[in-house]
Amino acid sequence: MGLTKYIFITGGVLSGLGKGLVTCSIGKMLEVRGYKVTAIKCDPYLNVDA
Repeated sequence: MGLTKYIFITGGVLSGLGKGLVTCSIGKMLEVRGYKVTAIKCDPYLNVDA
């Protein structure tokens, strides 16, 4: 398990798609199998009004 691997979960602007639930589920399944998991949330949308 020496190599770092990345999984990207993306979605649209609709908030109720379940991206967080899917991310947590995949992360937990990987942790159970012995992988070290870190979830990072980023918002790549450039909001000029904020």
